Amino acid sequence: MDWTEVCIRVATADTEEAAAIANMAVPYGIYIEDYSDLEQGAWEIAHIDLIDEELLGRDREHSLIHLYIDPQDNPPEAVAFLRERLTAAGVAHEVLAQTVSEEDWANNWKKYFKPLPVGERLLICPSWETVEDTAGRQVLSIDPGMAFGTGGHDTTRLVLETLERHVTPGCAFLDIGCGSGILSIAACLLGAGSAFGVDIDPLAVRTAVENGQLNGLTEPRYTIVKGDLADKVTGQYPVVAANIVADAIIALSPAVPAFLAPGGVYIVSGIIDSREQDVLDALGKLGFTVAERHEHGGWLCMVCKKEKG
Repeated sequence: MDWTEVCIRVATADTEEAAAIANMAVPYGIYIEDYSDLEQGAWEIAHIDLIDEELLGRDREHSLIHLYIDPQDNPPEAVAFLRERLTAAGVAHEVLAQTVSEEDWANNWKKYFKPLPVGERLLICPSWETVEDTAGRQVLSIDPGMAFGTGGHDTTRLVLETLERHVTPGCAFLDIGCGSGILSIAACLLGAGSAFGVDIDPLAVRTAVENGQLNGLTEPRYTIVKGDLADKVTGQYPVVAANIVADAIIALSPAVPAFLAPGGVYIVSGIIDSREQDVLDALGKLGFTVAERHEHGGWLCMVCKKEKG
């Protein structure tokens, strides 16, 4: 099998944060090219001050983070995850596929994406597959393209399972950072009266609209817009979900109470376990309490409720 090499270019000041995000995307390691302290490093490691001219000519203001992705681990979704998380963290970046063209591996991985039962009621099915026996599950057809969200990643699967318990017939659903649209589509299939998704990435917005159409969902029941939370959303929602990243959850959550219906739930996911306390502290200051906590593969999904008063 041909693995995909992905290279992320960031400012050297952002290397540590970007590397941490890269490690979330793949479990089998990364390597970093950072020449910002080349002379000092050469002296400390090898006790020499004579350095090859080619090395001296390397970019000192940016670092390169390399990671390798098995085709079975869905390279396009991994790259979409990286782009989404880096953007949410405010890290300027370029993501490059080094070994094969993006167009090629965006299609080659599809042979590994098969229908996936999630929870008790959903069956995630790639748009190019057909399923004869759904075992009574609602079929959610999806082509994620270059947007994050096939249901295979722990963060997305945890939210999908949680939605089964909290989406009620006819309710309104708000999806912050909607990616491929999978959560909004799932909410509609589970009985929500409407779903409103917002994402800062225009590629994700286009993909989410197309995926809605695959499932027979269009406006006004299923609405996807480009923007952030505060400048595009109106009304109140009994169920609000944010499957993004810890820092983005912390940054966006102060605006959430205005959009959360009384007694509603705020479902947050995409939180690596090492950032749990940071998120809890931020939510606690806003008057949220955690009603449910779910964990898988080092990722957390929490159902939060707003204290009265």
